[in-house]
Amino acid sequence: MGLDGDPELAGTEESIVRWVFEEISSSWLNIILTAAILYLIYKILFPTKEPIPTEGEKPMPPLKKQDMTLEDLRIYDGESEACGGRICVAVNGKIFDVTRGRRFYGPGGPYSGFAGRDASRGLATFSVEPVSDVYDDLSDLKPGELEQVKEWELQFSEKYDLVGRLLKPGEEKISYSDDESEDGSEAGHEKKD
Repeated sequence: MGLDGDPELAGTEESIVRWVFEEISSSWLNIILTAAILYLIYKILFPTKEPIPTEGEKPMPPLKKQDMTLEDLRIYDGESEACGGRICVAVNGKIFDVTRGRRFYGPGGPYSGFAGRDASRGLATFSVEPVSDVYDDLSDLKPGELEQVKEWELQFSEKYDLVGRLLKPGEEKISYSDDESEDGSEAGHEKKD
């Protein structure tokens, strides 16, 4: 005689199912947790295939490599017509095209005060207030704050395209060639007169 015909086993299965049902339905919390578990199992087994959202506008071509003064940089605030919608931010003497991060650095964004400016001091001191229009050599920052600026520079360099250097007052601009390497090497540029 097999297990299928065993009346004692059939009674055991029935009592286990009854016990599980009584435990689940004994409290609203158990019912809610059971429903949540069943929902999560369903989502794991049958994931929805959501279409990848496409942006309405095409990505802009890379900004031409160039060094800028603070006055030149100020144009790239995302608002003026002269910038063509571009947003640039300087960090630790390097200028980055942060146009991809428009919702952060663009008009109305939480870091819009950095758009078209040198954000080094603000990033070092964790301040998003608009920064000065005067060149800042950061010489009065504490060692920990200088380290913060370097970390921010690294993050920007990993996420955004490098445009060039932020020039100190009186420093000459450098003309970059079109075929200059992406690593920012100085092999393809010459000083402007």
